[in-house]
Amino acid sequence: MGKPVRTIIVEDDNTLRAIISASLSADPRIEVVASYRNGDAFLQALPALDADVVIMDISMPGTSGVDCVGQAKPLKPAMQFLMSTVFENPTYIFQALCAGATGYLVKSAPGVELADAVCDIHRGGSPMTPAIARMVVTSMHAAVAPAIRHEQLTDREQEVLDGLAAGLMYKEIAAKHGMGLNTVRTHVRGIYEKLQVHSRQDAVRRAFPGGMNAS
Repeated sequence: MGKPVRTIIVEDDNTLRAIISASLSADPRIEVVASYRNGDAFLQALPALDADVVIMDISMPGTSGVDCVGQAKPLKPAMQFLMSTVFENPTYIFQALCAGATGYLVKSAPGVELADAVCDIHRGGSPMTPAIARMVVTSMHAAVAPAIRHEQLTDREQEVLDGLAAGLMYKEIAAKHGMGLNTVRTHVRGIYEKLQVHSRQDAVRRAFPGGMNAS
């Protein structure tokens, strides 16, 4: 096992913040290095912070989670932001993704799903609660479906790219298409090389030039 994923929690509900911290701390893959009760406290501490993943509540008093990500990402580009919210609203989703968030889960997600999402986002994934992923796909499918095909991609690479765009974890793509996990990773590398990108977000942007909320 490699180094644990250094994780920060930003959540205004004290009880929920404590539950999330305890749940993640019990997972040997994760190290909770700090937690904050609002976005303003997080931003104030940001210059001195060193973490891999930030679990960010989207709706908080003061600076919202979306605004926090928008301010923090340019200062700490290596930090990955996983939004945590009760809202399954496409507007919030798109705002968060445009601000620089990489994943989006509802607060009702089980603790093990949250831990898996933290690890997945650290490995380059973009986890989303299935209902949210469906919203994203539904919102963009009609406008950008003709643009998603890329002549250089194989059929298998195209299937993997579709999964990336839907916010699926690598293991979910593997299960859906009957591939091994390492095979999915190989296809992802091939997609990145052919599309000349270096991240899932860039690959999806290249494949969906009309944007997620195009109409």
